[in-house]
Amino acid sequence: MSTGNQSHITEFFLLGLTNDPKQQVWLFVSFLTMYLVNVFGNSVIIAAIQGDARLHTPMYFFLSNLSFVDICFTNVIVPRMLANMLSKSKTVSFAHCLTQMYFFVACAITDSFLLAAMAIDRYVAICNPLHYTSTMSPRRCVLLVMASWVVSHIHSLTHTILMSRLSFCGTNIIHHFFCDVQPLLTLSCSDTSVNELLAFTEGSFVIMSPFIFIIVSYAYITRAVLRVPSGGGRYKVFSTCGSHLTIVALYYGTAISVYIRPSSTYSVTKDRVVTVFYTVVIPMLNPFIYSLRNRDMKQALRKLTKRTE
Repeated sequence: MSTGNQSHITEFFLLGLTNDPKQQVWLFVSFLTMYLVNVFGNSVIIAAIQGDARLHTPMYFFLSNLSFVDICFTNVIVPRMLANMLSKSKTVSFAHCLTQMYFFVACAITDSFLLAAMAIDRYVAICNPLHYTSTMSPRRCVLLVMASWVVSHIHSLTHTILMSRLSFCGTNIIHHFFCDVQPLLTLSCSDTSVNELLAFTEGSFVIMSPFIFIIVSYAYITRAVLRVPSGGGRYKVFSTCGSHLTIVALYYGTAISVYIRPSSTYSVTKDRVVTVFYTVVIPMLNPFIYSLRNRDMKQALRKLTKRTE
């Protein structure tokens, strides 16, 4: 293994989820299956939305972008992890490690902002329906998506530049299945206080500000729903938000538990399990959550299926 300062390090060693060859076999099959389901499912969602004019609305525009980001998200992590399971050499170059970290952070934050944009869309649709068309115009929807990407990449670039300036001493074994921020910080022999401060302050801001937008939006939505006189009417209005709320709970429940805390509380085993959930499992579940209870999506999927026969 390479030792010394950053200028002498050429590679890291990714330990992965386990060193047991028997466990790696079923883990490889499981992750390959989830990866294929994720890519196929989210691609179908995008194709169904693009192919049905009735779904050319802000809500489905944001959903198609979320599906695209989920495909990118998983492609940043899973192919390399699968290759490492099959390879005896689990090394990754320093440049490749930083590149993976950059795109991972960018995709994760973009996901967060898109979920906030979807919450704002639901708020306008339910609380200000008469102004919905003008407020959520195609131009503003595109600007929201572009802003999500730009802010996410600036945030990710900042973390990557600061990480590249650190020195790494002793072992270069990463106790993770990909190059994440916290595992890399634990290997550094430099003063990481600036990185940790940025992760806890600015990182908390870019994760929590969309979350606050979501909470506030749903507070107003709940108040509006409770004013609907009939129980059936309330259920019909709130049912349009069910899928989005499920994804928000899953995504933020796992992301906050990993990133919004001091690095001194970092736990290798716990964080690897939680990270698997939001990098692989949740993106795979998105197509099912958004399509199984959505009548419009079901019709669009049927239309897409008939067109491909």
